[in-house]
Amino acid sequence: MEDPTMEGPLSKWTNVMQGWQYRWFVIHERLGILTYYTSKEKMKRGLRRGCMRLRGAYVGIEGAEEEATFAITSDGKTFHLQGKDVEEREKWIRALENAIKNVAQRNVGYQSQTVPTILDFDNKISETDAYLQLLVDQIKTLSLKIEDLPKDEQEIMSATMLASHAYLDSVKQSIVLLTVAKSTFDACESSGRSLPVGIGQIVLPDEERIVNSSPEVSDERAFFEESLPQGLEVTTGSFPGSSLPLPEISYSSSEDEDFYDAYENTCETPTPMINEAESGVHREVLATESVNGTAISPLTTKDINIDAIYEEGDDEDNVSLESHGSVIAHLVSQVKYGMDLTKVALPTFILERRSLLEMYADFFAHPDIFLRIADFKSPRERMIQVVRWYLSAFHAGRRSEVAKKPYNPILGETFQCWWDVPDLNVDKSEPAKDGPVPWCSKQQLAFIAEQVSHHPPVSGFYAENPEKRISFNGHIWTKSKFLGLSICVVNIGEGVISVLDFDEEYTITFPSAYGRSILTVPWIELGGRVEIVCTKTGYSAVVEFLTKPFYGGKKHRIVCDLFQQGEKKSFLNIQGEWNGEMIGKWSDGRTEEFVNVKKLSIVKKRVRRISEQEEYESRRLWQEVTMGLKLNDIPRATGSKHALEDRQRNEAKQRAETGEKWVTKNFNKAGEGWTYKTPLKRRLHL
Repeated sequence: MEDPTMEGPLSKWTNVMQGWQYRWFVIHERLGILTYYTSKEKMKRGLRRGCMRLRGAYVGIEGAEEEATFAITSDGKTFHLQGKDVEEREKWIRALENAIKNVAQRNVGYQSQTVPTILDFDNKISETDAYLQLLVDQIKTLSLKIEDLPKDEQEIMSATMLASHAYLDSVKQSIVLLTVAKSTFDACESSGRSLPVGIGQIVLPDEERIVNSSPEVSDERAFFEESLPQGLEVTTGSFPGSSLPLPEISYSSSEDEDFYDAYENTCETPTPMINEAESGVHREVLATESVNGTAISPLTTKDINIDAIYEEGDDEDNVSLESHGSVIAHLVSQVKYGMDLTKVALPTFILERRSLLEMYADFFAHPDIFLRIADFKSPRERMIQVVRWYLSAFHAGRRSEVAKKPYNPILGETFQCWWDVPDLNVDKSEPAKDGPVPWCSKQQLAFIAEQVSHHPPVSGFYAENPEKRISFNGHIWTKSKFLGLSICVVNIGEGVISVLDFDEEYTITFPSAYGRSILTVPWIELGGRVEIVCTKTGYSAVVEFLTKPFYGGKKHRIVCDLFQQGEKKSFLNIQGEWNGEMIGKWSDGRTEEFVNVKKLSIVKKRVRRISEQEEYESRRLWQEVTMGLKLNDIPRATGSKHALEDRQRNEAKQRAETGEKWVTKNFNKAGEGWTYKTPLKRRLHL
């Protein structure tokens, strides 16, 4: 029986018309293409308007999740499509994902008749590793099922498990051999030496055998058929247009009518891939890496000022990640739309040189604005100042134009810092010894953060200034998911500002973060609706972080409205960019610059030297990874990162075996959230 074909109407964006146009789309899975026509009638006559190859394609959403738009990237071009509603979009994405996967799985092995290229090696390594992940998952599932069987049946199945593990080892060895062959080829090509005998006749793995041995194929086919949109035809016989020649590249009959938001140079030789798959096969390669036959020794701080590296920004590293295209493509090929990325290992080179705990400290990059909340006499003015601080709190957290990801904190990790506040004279004779940073004075703003949970990943953080009698307690659970061409990080949690002299608490929530254009040059935007509420006074604010529209519009837009108790009409509306100028318009018609973060000076946080830090403080904990990234020594950074993660897993295993419960250092669980153990309010007995 031939592969299923799915067809139905979608809208496609065209540049000529500057809008959406109706098209009839058909998935020809057997041919591995998605074709489209100007109408269903044209489809029946075989008058194809355009075509997209499914092999190597990626599908996902690029705009807001609530919109019905999605995109498919094929041969370096991104085609923008739109369903009639979100439900239809989801079904098309699922169907396309499964068609793309099935197309990849059907490709049989071949014997290369020509000398392979570096790109051939990268593609084959990526494909083989994808099958490795499938095999690992299937063996895990099989193992769990065997554990539920009676003991006599378990003994019968033991031979199957041994054979499965032997097969797994063979696939791992194939990846190692491919990696070695690629390195040999690359070295010979770079030095101009002749290739070793047989290098041009490498027989690549026969994926068809792997696919046919996998029960997941039939499951995927069943899922594909179940996920078809209602009302769309599914055929198993011949289909109109099947005799049309297959294109060498995805195309549109009128190239200039299409809007592409990304175009990759697929002819460039990609940077060799560093895979962080959980299988551990690449970890073994890293562990035995050597230079000129000499084992690599651990990085040392002898000749490097590691403290200075942490103080630097990442601007000098703002290179396009297109040079790592094979790695990003490999990552995308292993995840599916909507998948939780919590346990997905990301390439080390996309990491920012600091921990997530340190990034949270950047909420207070303008400590003077935060402390000024306590100076205002009326609740209305205090709410306005809370909003002013909140809207200015996000831009400092982005140190690079290119989106990078901070280190995932390990359980028990802490970060401490403090700020000298402009206009507040520091009296070092009055240290707040019972505060979160004991060596700070009462005039400084002190900050502490701790990773209080690993599953789910939750961070608690707290800041205070005894002089102004104001504090902040917050917790965030980061939950990330894959959106095809983007990554979404949902920040679940809240923060509470306590203004002690007025016995007021302001509760805030946090926007989601999106990493866009992950196949080319990633960039960050914030999105979602957040609220700021003071229960005592009744004042509230609603902030909308607007994601960039599909076409046109500006990035980083916000709209904020402030309300007083019992009023439905806002007394202040604020619009602008959270990383630029924001204009306030009052209910009486007055307008003014509410805040412009480009005019604000970031107050540099102060951190103890690493040599003075405790073992689990962020900068000391991650210093080897940080140095590796700074020196662009990715294997060393990756090895150091794995060492930390392995230590965390081993410690968790030991606690499970002994029944020991993890005890946090600075925060207590309080309902669904976390609170600092000795906040300023408690210490002042208020």
